[in-house]
Amino acid sequence: MDYSALEKIGLSEGEVKVYLALINLGSTKTGPLALKAGVSSSKVYKILSRLEQKGLAGHVIRQGTKFYRALETGRIIEYIDKKEAELRERKKAIKELLPGIEKQRASMPEPEATMYSGFKAVTGFFNNILGELKPGEGYSVVGARYFGDVERMKRFFYKYHQRRAQAKIKLRMLANEDSRSHVVEPTFKNAEIRFLPKSFPTKMTVVFYKNKSFIIVWGEEVFGFLIESQDVVKSFETYFENFWALAKK
Repeated sequence: MDYSALEKIGLSEGEVKVYLALINLGSTKTGPLALKAGVSSSKVYKILSRLEQKGLAGHVIRQGTKFYRALETGRIIEYIDKKEAELRERKKAIKELLPGIEKQRASMPEPEATMYSGFKAVTGFFNNILGELKPGEGYSVVGARYFGDVERMKRFFYKYHQRRAQAKIKLRMLANEDSRSHVVEPTFKNAEIRFLPKSFPTKMTVVFYKNKSFIIVWGEEVFGFLIESQDVVKSFETYFENFWALAKK
């Protein structure tokens, strides 16, 4: 059985080994436990202490000797619930800090450009858009297309545009004609989409809104360049409107 899920909820590899050994041994002293778990005797005490703090293990003292056992398996769910509650509190605290942090960031000189490398980094920028724009606001895209792992891109943008539409964020998009048959259905929600003529193919996508312009270069490796400048956005707006007049629905 694969117990890697226990590590994913926050247990260390050693904690997983000791916890599973406790399940198998029942009430036990540290010697047999360390042997069963495959950890050193010097480490088993520290690991047991952490498991007790997490509510997953306990002990009793018999004739001066500690015997440890795993507590009810339902305690794992209680542990996860506790972790979730802690995360909610941390998220709340961070949200309260963000306005001040953003104010400080805004007071700093505008960066010339920030580079994003890889699929996750580039798609992460799109996720950030949903956090930055309010309902009724929008952004524009020039040269939208699928490239490389098309199915992976379609899966991402299907869920992304569902969330964008639910957030009531508008989209004006100029897509490449060769992508017309691939555009996922949620993209059309709360959006205006036109297609560039086949004579205007491009491997570059530009996303812009407010003072941000994000230039994506599609290839075997995906790269993005974020430029924070109102002047650059105005230039792309002019570029966009000229091509919008030429594009087809």
